[in-house]
Amino acid sequence: MTAANLIDRSERERIARHLAGSVSAPALVLDVGWVNGLGAVRSLARAGVRVLALDHRPSALGLRSRHALPVLCPDPNLEQERFATFLTELVELLPSPAPIFPTHDDGLAAVARAAGSLGGGLLYPFPDWQRLEPLQRKRFQLEHATEIGVAIPATRYPSSAAEARAAVEELGLPLLVKPSEPIGFRLAFQRQAFRCETLAELDDAYAKAEPFVPMLQEVVRGPDSALYTVGSYLDRNGEALGVFCGRKLRQTPPGVGTCRVGESLWLPDLVISSLELLRACEFVGLSQVELKRDERDGSYKLMEINPRLWQWHTLSDACGVNLPLIAYRDLTGDPPSPCTSEGARKRWAITLLAGERTVFPRPPYVEAVFSVRDPKPGLVHLARWGLKKLRALKRTKRSAS
Repeated sequence: MTAANLIDRSERERIARHLAGSVSAPALVLDVGWVNGLGAVRSLARAGVRVLALDHRPSALGLRSRHALPVLCPDPNLEQERFATFLTELVELLPSPAPIFPTHDDGLAAVARAAGSLGGGLLYPFPDWQRLEPLQRKRFQLEHATEIGVAIPATRYPSSAAEARAAVEELGLPLLVKPSEPIGFRLAFQRQAFRCETLAELDDAYAKAEPFVPMLQEVVRGPDSALYTVGSYLDRNGEALGVFCGRKLRQTPPGVGTCRVGESLWLPDLVISSLELLRACEFVGLSQVELKRDERDGSYKLMEINPRLWQWHTLSDACGVNLPLIAYRDLTGDPPSPCTSEGARKRWAITLLAGERTVFPRPPYVEAVFSVRDPKPGLVHLARWGLKKLRALKRTKRSAS
């Protein structure tokens, strides 16, 4: 297949029909397989923005949303050149420059790398690659946090398995083995870190993580509900046009995982220090700063900076801070007045996950998948959840017989 054929004639016509008659710029949402991409689609479309949902997987949940035109694209991680060519062709079909919202790190990196060859056809809610690339390294984040006085977990950077073992004498067990370069690690292992309770587990985890520049980090004491998020959009001058603050109540898997239930909770000091950290990193655009309160001394320690929308960002929208829309408006020349989630108290949840009990938080809460106004993603998710439950039940019966 030649580069000219990546978007064929029928697909071009379908995109043109979707965008016809719109007087405002469209928006592109990349990686819509799960709730962060689906949420971005809904947050933008409900405000009247024409949305193209991009994903390389035909099964992606967000491709089922009635709020966007589903568009299959090359895998941004495994087919970087074809993906860049695809974006070049897509830009030619857009009536005006369009903001693009990657919702995962690999897609974010692929778009940032390709930006230089796309001219002004896309608008980016993140810094250029020269600034973004170091920010995606955990060591860079931790060093800048230390420079401005934001607490961090005790961390070591061993260059060998022997040095990793020696670090245990300082950090103790359990500890976490995390990648300094997280994109490839997450793709390889579908997790953020390895938790090690023994030296044998440390040896195994270090060997697996070695290609991704592993670092060793203490386990910050406290439950999952001690994990706090400051989500924001900073314009090109570093002004915060939208700020959300909240915390996880439950994550999957426990200890080192992604949010299952979260709530809004405004902590002014945490907001101030997080914004100071972003500015120290010369960051602009959408981000999540995650910190954990150490139950030993009450300090809030930096877990990571995600330079993109995070999984439960739709809770921010429910609290009056529609971060994708704020970014869209600023990038298209209509910046809104600054707003925050201060005073809002709501919850967010993924109620159904295969292999886990059903969760119904205390109302009012925002459901991550199910929506009366956009029912198809929820119905597809329900069918997939039911099928997995049925398969698990059959496996249980076979093992018992």
